[in-house]
Amino acid sequence: MKKIAILGAGNMGGAVAMGLHRLAKEVSLTVTTAHASTLEKYAAQGLNASLDNVAAAGWADVVILGVKPWLVQSVLEQVKPALSGKVLLSLAAGIPSAQMAEWLSGTGIQAAYTVIPNLAAEIGESMTFASAVLGKADDLVKSLFDQVGKTLIVDERRLQAGMMVASCGTAFALRYARAAMEGGVQLGLYPHEALEAVYQTMKGAVDLAGSRGAHPEAEIDRVTTPGGITIRGLNAMEEAGFTSAVIAGLTI
Repeated sequence: MKKIAILGAGNMGGAVAMGLHRLAKEVSLTVTTAHASTLEKYAAQGLNASLDNVAAAGWADVVILGVKPWLVQSVLEQVKPALSGKVLLSLAAGIPSAQMAEWLSGTGIQAAYTVIPNLAAEIGESMTFASAVLGKADDLVKSLFDQVGKTLIVDERRLQAGMMVASCGTAFALRYARAAMEGGVQLGLYPHEALEAVYQTMKGAVDLAGSRGAHPEAEIDRVTTPGGITIRGLNAMEEAGFTSAVIAGLTI
């Protein structure tokens, strides 16, 4: 059984922890938190929880850093003696591989990766991108994160793109959902009706296109009757800058 320590079970680390806890039965998990109240929350879910990063890292085969980017260096300094021969996976975005490699110098670590999942890891639906920093453990990383969604191993150049599309993309998709809900209310639906309709419509659209392996435009064409209301709505959205706004948000 693979032993995994998640150091820093905040929003993202916590989502990964809960997803693995529910779906990856062949792993043993320990999570660490900075506050006793958060520790108690995870303990109540049946996870091993601790305030001791060093002990957790020493126990584990795989160490997942779930702390904020500005805390990565200090936490690595704290647990360095416990990393020899292990695999380190950092969930912190924006830290160049060269910088991570420098911080890990002399640890004797087997492999290190930057891994960017999204919050849907909690329910097994993350889209995760991962890039090697040191060593090679592609199969381990993919097998682990495939249990909480889908995983792509990419080079560092494409990691930023993956983060914007898949991790930040969660917020972008939900901002569309909020806008569509508000539009539904303006059209006369009650808020709870609009919310249910928007979520189910988004889920259905994604599941439909995904099941067919279809380009989005192919499924759009199936809905847009010539001269109909759908094409008028699409054209109105484009006139308001829909596509350019989405691309601008992704490439900012």
